[in-house]
Amino acid sequence: MNRFLFAIDSLSTWVGKAFGWLILVLTFGISYEVFVRYVLGKPTTWAFDFSYINYGALFLMCGAYALARNGHVRADVFYRFWQPRTQAKFDLVLYIIFFLPAVLALIYSGWNYAAASIRFREVSIFSPAGVPVFPLKTLIPVTGVFLLLQGIAEIIRCILCIKTGQWPQRLHDVEETESVIMHEKAHMDSAASKKKGA
Repeated sequence: MNRFLFAIDSLSTWVGKAFGWLILVLTFGISYEVFVRYVLGKPTTWAFDFSYINYGALFLMCGAYALARNGHVRADVFYRFWQPRTQAKFDLVLYIIFFLPAVLALIYSGWNYAAASIRFREVSIFSPAGVPVFPLKTLIPVTGVFLLLQGIAEIIRCILCIKTGQWPQRLHDVEETESVIMHEKAHMDSAASKKKGA
């Protein structure tokens, strides 16, 4: 089962990191706009569209990666003090009641929305440059599919945790600073207690 979960995590990670390169594209594009606007006095007609299309693609396509890393914002004032089984039961209920219906609605509505945009070869109404926006809108149902796959993996994790009492392992590629500090403190406390016992 872990191989299946890791396969989905790997896919979400690969997609998230691939689209993460849009940060550089955005940085260079906006820097160019600032230079030509304020130094040369010749602003572009496409900068606004360029920025929201790239940021929108980044935001959409990194959602499954954030879910795979357990990185979405959570009001965990109480959650972090619960036992893993309680956390898993709580998460499972929320995935079934809120997450799955929302993601299925995103796929269904996004498909119709994207299809209409592609059919009309929709362009931006915000600038005279006529920047195409249908590629961005096409990412809406694609995002839904990736979120659904990762959501299924998270539901399986919840079920395994309810059975075993421990959260299944996740792929590790980066760690939050808070997690690193907590692991280091636990390691230091463990080493200190062993020293006292010796």
